[in-house]
Amino acid sequence: MTRRQHFSIILILGTLSTVSPFAIDMYLPGFPAIASDLNTSISQVQLSLTVYFIGISVGQLLYGPLLDRFGRKKPLYVGLIIYGLASVGCAMTSSIETLILMRLLQALGGCVGLVAAQALVRDLFPIKDIARVFSLLTLVVAISPMIAPTIGGYATVALGWHSIFIILAIITALMLVAIYYLLPNGRLPDPSISLRPQAVLGSFFTVLREPQFLTYALAGGIATAAPFAYIAGSPDVFMNIYRVSEQEYGWIFAILAIAILAPNQLNHLLLKRFSSEQIVYTTLIYQSVVGAFLVMGTWAGWYGQYGLIAMLFLFLCGQGLTGPNSSALSLAPFEKHGGSAAALMGSLRMGFGALVSGAVSVLHNNTAVPMVGIMLICALSGLVILLFGQRAIHPAGQLEEVRE
Repeated sequence: MTRRQHFSIILILGTLSTVSPFAIDMYLPGFPAIASDLNTSISQVQLSLTVYFIGISVGQLLYGPLLDRFGRKKPLYVGLIIYGLASVGCAMTSSIETLILMRLLQALGGCVGLVAAQALVRDLFPIKDIARVFSLLTLVVAISPMIAPTIGGYATVALGWHSIFIILAIITALMLVAIYYLLPNGRLPDPSISLRPQAVLGSFFTVLREPQFLTYALAGGIATAAPFAYIAGSPDVFMNIYRVSEQEYGWIFAILAIAILAPNQLNHLLLKRFSSEQIVYTTLIYQSVVGAFLVMGTWAGWYGQYGLIAMLFLFLCGQGLTGPNSSALSLAPFEKHGGSAAALMGSLRMGFGALVSGAVSVLHNNTAVPMVGIMLICALSGLVILLFGQRAIHPAGQLEEVRE
């Protein structure tokens, strides 16, 4: 593989991974406009986000076996076409109920990018490079929240919130062309893999019986759900409580995305000296401590707008380390069932994301406490699961330390 091919593959896989994040982040600045235009409340618009997370969680379970059975590209084409058509449907909606339905369909189509990208990393790169490649993918994904809300904010002001979904449909069409011409096939179709419910469930149970997968998929999944609480709660916190504009909110979101981007690059250096296991453990302790101060300070009124942004920045720094390392450790034991493993891991993460975003909506009380409180719970829960799960990983079955 030449350097140019390596770069193009990473870029395409990273872009695939941003399909769903872009659909999440880009319309956040439009929440007040959507609520006003559709004669509904912010909490109802937040439900369209929660439904999107549910769709991603369920959809990934469907695509895992399909990617193993039919190869990587055919399911990709089908899912992205559904995503593009649903995006157009979102742009044409005139009621919150229709928007929620279209968002569900959009999620069911777009989630194929998340599963396929992770499965293709396992297909195209050696095990020792998986954590490094996931860090590079996270770099591309981290750029999404830096630009998506900003684009969404300006598009909402200039063209209306409907234009956001038209832009998403255009991006999808361009991605389909890039996938067809530039992305390798990865693992070939395997006719021996049955799509019968019993066989599919058997593949998932095979994955779940691996202690290393279960430990790091659960710990990493709930820990990386913390940003979903931030994503669900931040439009209300910043635009309704602190009264920032759509454009200003986009810039705040972009600044906080740097919190994930910078540590992600640090991960390359850390992997030369420490194992992925050590990095995940230390990062979860760090986030638990910072999260405790974040909650106490928010509840006590220590932070204004800028103090809250600073504390959120410190907390989110951990995401750039937890995500790629827990992903690498979760998927490394698998070869034949790589698609199913990637689907389960992604489904768990988005399932946790749906739960925490829904909790933020239900606990909404016109303060930032529900948002930051749930972020702390995610970090603490991930740490507890990791501590107990590591005991279940038999030393003889542990994967060799994943280093760069």
